[in-house]
Amino acid sequence: MTDPGAMIRLTAGVDEVGRGPLAGPVVAAAVILDPGRPIAGLDDSKRLTERRREELAQVIRERALCWALGRAEVEEIDRLNILQASLLAMRRAVEALRPVPAHALIDGNRCPAELPCSAKAVVGGDGRVPVIGAASILAKVARDREMVALDRRFPGYGLARHKGYPTKQHLQALAELGVTGIHRRSFGPVRRILEAR
Repeated sequence: MTDPGAMIRLTAGVDEVGRGPLAGPVVAAAVILDPGRPIAGLDDSKRLTERRREELAQVIRERALCWALGRAEVEEIDRLNILQASLLAMRRAVEALRPVPAHALIDGNRCPAELPCSAKAVVGGDGRVPVIGAASILAKVARDREMVALDRRFPGYGLARHKGYPTKQHLQALAELGVTGIHRRSFGPVRRILEAR
């Protein structure tokens, strides 16, 4: 039987990925690690190779006490703005955790409103706090996989390669092929193409 007192001490790490791209959702992850099953090598997902992220994501999913993903869709990003959509995705990830944590460590300088627990923002937390690093890895792997799938639905944009970021290839494809339903219309480069047409 689980010790009820242990529940009080549970701390989640929370991070999001996908603020900068011109296409696709913003995806957040929340993780509660198991102190009895440590994971070596947790770090900011941007510092890891794709292969290493995939390996660690599998280990995190197997060893964590619990983990959950949250997201904000393109329509929400355009309606709310990217900061508010990112905070919404993080809140959704925390709300999906079972058990509910007592505290959340949030990567960045802002905490989502209306969380089911206390929270603290940690600037650069994904590279400094292992549980936030674990969240950054899960979020990055999940979003990258989604962008690879979207590349098959929307060929020609190079989504599998650049994951929606505003690379030269992506901007050129937007100019030639036009804006799709997965592009963020509130973002400058996309908005300018729509206005030009």
